Amino acid sequence: MKKLSTGILMGFFAVMGLAQADSSRYHPNHLFIKMKSGESLVNSPLIKSSKKLFGSLYLVKTESADKLAETLSSEESIEYVQKDFYAGKSAMPKHEVLNEGGLLMKQLQNFDFSVSFNDPYTSRLWAFQAKNGLDVIGAYDALPARAAQEVIVAVADTGVDHNHEDLKDVMWTNSREIPGNGIDDDNNGYIDDIHGINTLVRDAQGRPTMNTMASHWHGTHVAGTIAATQNNGVGISGVANNVKIMALRVVPDDADELDSNIVEAFLYAANNGAKIINCSFGKKNNEGGMVVRDTINKIASKGVLVVVSAGNDSMGPFSWHDIDTNLKYPASFDSQNMIVIASTQSDGAMSSFSNVGKIGVDVASPGSNIYSTINNNQYSMASGTSMAAPNASGVAAMVLGYYPQIKGAGLKKLLMDTVTPVPAFKKLTVTGGRLNLKAALERAKLATQRR
Repeated sequence: MKKLSTGILMGFFAVMGLAQADSSRYHPNHLFIKMKSGESLVNSPLIKSSKKLFGSLYLVKTESADKLAETLSSEESIEYVQKDFYAGKSAMPKHEVLNEGGLLMKQLQNFDFSVSFNDPYTSRLWAFQAKNGLDVIGAYDALPARAAQEVIVAVADTGVDHNHEDLKDVMWTNSREIPGNGIDDDNNGYIDDIHGINTLVRDAQGRPTMNTMASHWHGTHVAGTIAATQNNGVGISGVANNVKIMALRVVPDDADELDSNIVEAFLYAANNGAKIINCSFGKKNNEGGMVVRDTINKIASKGVLVVVSAGNDSMGPFSWHDIDTNLKYPASFDSQNMIVIASTQSDGAMSSFSNVGKIGVDVASPGSNIYSTINNNQYSMASGTSMAAPNASGVAAMVLGYYPQIKGAGLKKLLMDTVTPVPAFKKLTVTGGRLNLKAALERAKLATQRR
């Protein structure tokens, strides 16, 4: 449960601190305007165009966000005005070279994954173990005698290599759209959105384009952890066997995405069937903005669970970055349909880089030394809460697929109620434990039998 006071403070700073924001951190020609309930968008000659996002929230274009914000400061019909902030440029992580003779590989030699999976590199997925992992192997050995429903998981990231040998068969494809004809065949407001949308590159009318191919390996790595094709005899296995990956290219290679990029992508995902959105990104500064939080809360009505990485600012175990006092976004928003994920390592300890928070970080999941897909039919290891979140998304997708009546905030609660307790995590996360796929499926079965 997030502190409700967080939202109140953000609302205060969204109004009172707007003019003090660093002008290099927001788009000079964009402004979010949220009208009070029942009010229409305010009229101003400074508004050149507007787009209704949902409810009474609009994104408007103007020649000067500063001037427009100033002129609207006394409008009583407005709930809040927010600038379109950038995340802030930062270096994207580097993937790691796998040490075939290292300690991790020696540890994995004691585990036989061949019973459930024939993919040759699955033996490198320590997160599949019962000990210190998610108990994926145990869960698959005890799956219900029926197929899981398909679940669309949106990967909001740097794009996904949809031609990868281990991902091409699990990519979401918009069957209502005819590829390459330049027409919005399904009338969803997007032209040729075959695998998702790219909010970073827009056409002359300001609409997202459809090239969701990965620009950086990060999004492809995330997608593989969630849903790499199982038992195709190549590469790895994803946690989930029932997923279609929707690609949302929203994070540039310098990690400097706009709030508007995120908002539109989230709304697109929810409106086009995604029930889980994986967010392996974040920023330290939010300038009091509420628009991303309001969007996450809005899509709760569609049963969407947003899985968010807690961030990698710690220098643990003696210097943990606590997001309860040093906020991280979107992780620090007070949204009931958002679950925040810390990272663990193969020995069961919290990853030394992982952010923590007894109030703000819900649960832990494997995130150190995670082997997965990267661009151009390759595979590599990477570490971060960015890797922990997709492991959690895979767990959530499996539970939702077998028990589709448990969704959104209810799915979050079930995942949190079925963790494997870790005493050392008691003061570091809400649950004090690590996700457990087998336990979550067992609890879901019992919950649905009682109904």
